[in-house]
Amino acid sequence: MRKLLTASVMSTAFCLPLTVLSQSAAAADASPHTISGNFGIYSQYIFRGLTQTNRDPALQGGLDYTHASGFYAGTWLSNISWLTDSSSVTGYSSSSLEWDFYGGYRGTFGKSDFGYDVGLLQYYYPGSHSDTLAPGSVKADTLEAYGAVSWKWLSAKYSYSLNSKTFGVPNSSGTWYLDLAANYPVSDKLSLQAHYGIQKFDGSNAGIDNDTVASYDDYKLGLTYALPKDFTLGAYYTGTSMDSTQKAFYTNVSDNRMIGKDTFTVFVQKTF
Repeated sequence: MRKLLTASVMSTAFCLPLTVLSQSAAAADASPHTISGNFGIYSQYIFRGLTQTNRDPALQGGLDYTHASGFYAGTWLSNISWLTDSSSVTGYSSSSLEWDFYGGYRGTFGKSDFGYDVGLLQYYYPGSHSDTLAPGSVKADTLEAYGAVSWKWLSAKYSYSLNSKTFGVPNSSGTWYLDLAANYPVSDKLSLQAHYGIQKFDGSNAGIDNDTVASYDDYKLGLTYALPKDFTLGAYYTGTSMDSTQKAFYTNVSDNRMIGKDTFTVFVQKTF
């Protein structure tokens, strides 16, 4: 190698401008568009401390588009059962899917480690709903606006409901959720996750305060481990803080199971 470098000093001097031009052209040709996806198998689907599948397994996957400017959009799906587990309350005779659509803008504050993210998220629950089955019930489709700030492995996200039927709770416009999270890299493969959330419902229904029956706090502790070929193995423990009134509100009619109980979840996920 030394002989080759020595012998080619002069030729390198003449080739350098071409090399720089070639690298510049390659950089100019780099696409500002990125498409990525994920698919996972979970022992159950937990959302804000509540099991959405009555502790049964869930298949989940999504697709994301990101532009170099910071704009992004995506969609995500998972099987669910919580709406039909309490049909006489929710009014859903059939509904087995959650389909989310989202988009927004994210970036950093200058060249610092502080970041931001703002956007909209639509939760869509296709299925058969009838207020005859459950008088006074409304569809669970929910639109939230969100804003988040982050610093390295810490983040805080605030989500605000823009409609009056937040996850099927009538007259609940103004409901919000605060997500405080940490994702600490213990090593290049192992990460420790911690989360604390506050779900605060607004409004009232039939003279009953939504905050009294539906608001609660939740928490999560977990670990993820990076496997070869972009697979991730993970496990986490979740739970909620509720009084007796809230526990009754979040109890399935079908089997009298409270969906916010402390529970353990494992999963394997593939990104591509």
